[in-house]
Amino acid sequence: MSAVETIALRPDHEISRVIKGGWQLAGDHGAVDRATAIRDMEAFLDAGITTFDCADIYVGVEEMIGQFIADLRQRRGASVAGQVKVHTKLVPDLGRLAELRPEEVMAIIDRSLRRLQVERLDLVQFFWWDMTQGVPTEALAVLKAAQADGKIGHLGVTNWDIAETAQFVEAGFDLISTQVQYSVLDPRPRNGLTEWAAAQDIQLLCYGSLAGGFLTEDWLGAPDPGFEFQNRSLIKYRLIIDEFGPWARFQDLLRVLREIGANHGVGLSAVATRYVLDQPQVGAAIVGARYARHLPRTLEVFGWTLDAEDRAALDAILSLAKGPKGPVYGLERDRSGRHGRIMKYNLNTKPDDAVLGAGT
Repeated sequence: MSAVETIALRPDHEISRVIKGGWQLAGDHGAVDRATAIRDMEAFLDAGITTFDCADIYVGVEEMIGQFIADLRQRRGASVAGQVKVHTKLVPDLGRLAELRPEEVMAIIDRSLRRLQVERLDLVQFFWWDMTQGVPTEALAVLKAAQADGKIGHLGVTNWDIAETAQFVEAGFDLISTQVQYSVLDPRPRNGLTEWAAAQDIQLLCYGSLAGGFLTEDWLGAPDPGFEFQNRSLIKYRLIIDEFGPWARFQDLLRVLREIGANHGVGLSAVATRYVLDQPQVGAAIVGARYARHLPRTLEVFGWTLDAEDRAALDAILSLAKGPKGPVYGLERDRSGRHGRIMKYNLNTKPDDAVLGAGT
């Protein structure tokens, strides 16, 4: 088994280049065996995937990772538990942005600390739904103050392009990462963000690398399912496939990925993930593998790379794609559009034991 690649986002923050995602463990993405998911996190850690992604608004996920860390600390000691790096997010409700108070932001931080059962949050990734509402720099200033107090290790942002992120860099915030959607289906970070981020020493942490599972053998040769899914993740990424091109073109892409994988002795999903990891300024790919049975396929991404012939085959099919186009999160930011309508904007309203104002 090849060693898991790592990268240092800052001298004191080294992470695995595959991050175990948490969105698929949240409430409305299909049934989750909570006990098994928590237990199996240890297998990922022992394999070298030391980094876990979650968010304040991923219902129940911070608590699951916190239980894993607490159990690990009790059974194997603080040094082993300390190997775990947790990236969480802070996403104030859309309905609170205009009047958000500093104490509300601090309450979310304190709640994440309690849920994760840690004394310091390794990385907090900040997001603000609508830059025209409220004063987002003031909210991030609260996070910077918490960083100075030792509650937060590092700061990042998520789902922003250059225009949104630059104002915080210019205001003096040290952002080490930006979490964005990036896959063989979705090249939007290449529309300027990667070059700008390199100049700012900001690494891309990429979600959607497997398009919610669409970029796997499970969908190769499958008929077009349309858009009727109970799993919100599948709806989101089926919309991205529709931006990419018709279902037939997506099937062509899957066939190319499978052929490349066969040449390297790995699965289709490993090729899709490797493609993202090989892109400029990409620090890591976030993969939503729920259980330990998914670990062998997840680890197939390491120990090989795409050669010139592989890249030419992918470029040939990707050159036919009609989209998605525009800035990072541009389609999703339109709350009246089909991408924005599936989002949930007020998941921090009345969170457990947090001191927040009334939401929408």
